[in-house]
Amino acid sequence: MRILVDADACPVKEEILALAEEFGAEAVMVTDSSHLLDAGRCRVVTVDTGRDSADFKLISLTEAGDIVVTQDYGVAAMALGKGAGALHPGGMRYTDENMDRLLLERHLGQKLRRSGGRTRGPRRRTAADDAAFSRALRALLEQSCGAGR
Repeated sequence: MRILVDADACPVKEEILALAEEFGAEAVMVTDSSHLLDAGRCRVVTVDTGRDSADFKLISLTEAGDIVVTQDYGVAAMALGKGAGALHPGGMRYTDENMDRLLLERHLGQKLRRSGGRTRGPRRRTAADDAAFSRALRALLEQSCGAGR
């Protein structure tokens, strides 16, 4: 089992690496060439800078049973379609049940911004967000590996 990470703007890389080590899972950070990552504790896949190039590479690597960490709802939807688990860095688990609503909200926000409207950016990240993510990733890993590791 692998944890594939949309690493360009991922705020929970350290939490992912710690849990990957604990569960014996391979961590794969996918990034474009405008970002530099230390490959000491994980595998780093670097792609050319280009619109969505890291997203497309991440999905091409994804297999059933993997866990994908991304803030991008479209990437999460494709991961679910391939039989992978998908998790937001805030700790929300993407599911077939919440994906339609999330994609609709993304579409409406894009439509508003294209018409000149403004939307609020994300709120400031807190230690509680990091803890929520770690709990959610641990639960997914336990489910994938079986509780009797």
